[in-house]
Amino acid sequence: MANSSTTQLEQIRHTAAHLLAAAVKDLWPGTHNAIGPAIEDGFYQDFDFGERVISEQNFLKIEKRMKKILTTWGPFEERSVSAEEARDMFAENPYKLELIEEFTEAGSNITVNDPGNFLDLCRGGHAEDPKASLKHFKLLKVAGAYWRGDKDKKMLTRIYGTAFATAEELEEYVHLQEEAKKRDHRKLGQQLDLFTFSPLVGAGLPLFTPRGTAIRDELSKLLTELQGVAGYAKTDIPHLAKPELYKTSGHWDKFGDSLFHVKGKGDEPFVVKPMNCPHHTQIFASRSRSYRDLPIRFAEITKVYRDEQAGELLGLARVRSITQDDAHVFCTPDQVGQEIATAMGIIHDFYQPFDFELTVRLSLSDSANPDAYLGTPEIWKSAESSLRDALNEHGVEFVEEEGEAAFYGPKIDYTATDSLKRRWQLATVQLDLNMPERFELKYTDGDGNPQTPIMIHRAISGAQERFIAVLLEHYNGHLPLWLSPTQVIVLPISDEQLPYAQSVAEQFTAAGVRAEVDQRTESIGKKIRNAELMRHPVMLIVGKKEVDADTVAVRDQDGDQGSKKTATVVADLAKQIAERI
Repeated sequence: MANSSTTQLEQIRHTAAHLLAAAVKDLWPGTHNAIGPAIEDGFYQDFDFGERVISEQNFLKIEKRMKKILTTWGPFEERSVSAEEARDMFAENPYKLELIEEFTEAGSNITVNDPGNFLDLCRGGHAEDPKASLKHFKLLKVAGAYWRGDKDKKMLTRIYGTAFATAEELEEYVHLQEEAKKRDHRKLGQQLDLFTFSPLVGAGLPLFTPRGTAIRDELSKLLTELQGVAGYAKTDIPHLAKPELYKTSGHWDKFGDSLFHVKGKGDEPFVVKPMNCPHHTQIFASRSRSYRDLPIRFAEITKVYRDEQAGELLGLARVRSITQDDAHVFCTPDQVGQEIATAMGIIHDFYQPFDFELTVRLSLSDSANPDAYLGTPEIWKSAESSLRDALNEHGVEFVEEEGEAAFYGPKIDYTATDSLKRRWQLATVQLDLNMPERFELKYTDGDGNPQTPIMIHRAISGAQERFIAVLLEHYNGHLPLWLSPTQVIVLPISDEQLPYAQSVAEQFTAAGVRAEVDQRTESIGKKIRNAELMRHPVMLIVGKKEVDADTVAVRDQDGDQGSKKTATVVADLAKQIAERI
C-alpha cells in the first residue's frame, strides 16, 4: 500500500503534468494535450503538435513558461460535469472528446479540474498548494507514443519529466540519469564486443559474440546447477507449434497480435512459439501420470519470439528473440507450498552472487475486471491464497498489488534495485489452475480417481537478454570475475616476453580460467589502458623480471597487487571463480 509521502509525490507529479500541458498550449496555441499521468519516476504528457516538431532544445523555454504559469496557480477546483457540458468545454480537442465518450458509455462520472486558469479533464489527485510544493521539476526527454497505445492511431509527442519535493532529491535523480546514459548497455555492448545487431538479420534480433556468449553460458550454468539440485529435469521443445496449441492455452486471444506466423509446404499454418508452457503441458500429457510421479519439474533455457513494435525495441532490454530460463512444475494441491518454497530458494541462491536489493510482490488479479483473466473467481481466490500462505509460511516480506497478475494466474514477482536505484522486475513464480484444465491434464490419485494437476510457472532471470542489459548497467561493464568474458589478460611488456605470456595464459586456461594475451606491438601503458576500457578484471603484467622469477605482476580493479608466483595466482583466481566471487 502506498504511504502518504508516496501519495504526495504522485500528486506533485500529476500536477506537474498539468503544468506542462498549460505551458505547451500557451507557447504553441492549437496544440492538443491528450493524457498526462504520474509514473514511477516522474510524469509525462502526450501532445498533438500538428506539423510542429518539438525536441529537447525546447525544454528550457517550456520550463521557463511552466515556472511563470505556476505563480498564477492556486488549489485545483474539482467539479463534476455532464457529458454535454464536457463536450462543450473540450470541443476543439478530439482526444478529450474520445475520453468523454468512453466515460459516458461506461457510466463513469466526468470531472474537470482547474487551478485557476487551466481547465482540464481529470479525475483529480493534485498537490494541495501547487505554488508551494511544485518547485523542483525538470523535463527529461521526448518520445513518440501512439494514442491509447494503438499502432493504428495517431503518433503523438510524449514529453517526459520528473518532479520531487526537494531540490536535493531532484539533483540526485538527475545525476543518476546522467550516469545511466554513460552506462547505456548498448554502448557497453559495442565497446566490450558482447553483441551486435544486423539490418540483414532484423531489428530486435541480437547476435551475441563469443565474449557475450560467455556471459550467457555462465548464467545458464549457474541456473542449471541450482535446478539440478532441486530436481528439475531438462527438456527440449521445438520453436514452432500449430495455432491450436495456443488457442487451447489462451495465448492466441491474449497475444495474437504478437505472434509470428509460418506456413509449411502444404500450407499448414504454424506459429513461432511466444511461450513455452503449452509445449510442456504436452510432454506431461504424453503418458499416464500417477500421484506417485508428482511433482514433475520440466526446465529449459530456450528462445521465444514476439513481434514487438519496432518503436518499442531497445537494445537487449526489449527484443523480438527472448531467451527464457523457463520451468514448469506439475504437482498435487498439497505439494504447492513446498514447490513454491523450492522455487523461491532457487531465486535466492541465483541472486546471491549479485549485489541487488530484492523486494517481493504478490501480484493479484484486478477484482474490478474479471473478464481479463482465465478461470473463475473461485479458482483465482484459491490460487492467490496458496501463494500468500507460502510467502507467510517462509517469513518473506511482501506487498500485494492488484491488477499485476498474469492472465492465467497470480504470481510472486521479485524486483531488483540496481546501483542507480532503478527497479527491475526480474524473477517470477506463477500459480496456474487454469491451463491444466484447458488442456485436460490428469493424474491418478491414491484412490484411482483422475485429478487435475496444479501448474507452477517459474523464471529466474526472466529474459536473459534483458538481465544481461541490467547487469551491464548495474556494474558499468565491470562484471564480477566469474562472469567476465575475459577473466585474465596477460600483458607482455615487449615481444621478448610473448612466449612466457602465452605459457602463463595456458596455465590459467588449463585451470578453467578464461585468459588471453595482448599480443599487439604497443606500449605497456596503452595495453593497460585498453584492458581497463575492456573491463578485464585481472591484468597480469610480465617483463624480464617476471620471466626470470616465474612470477606475474598482478593488477586488478583495486590497483597494483604486487608480483606473485604464477601458480599461486592461478589457484587463487580459480577458487574465486568456483565460488562465484
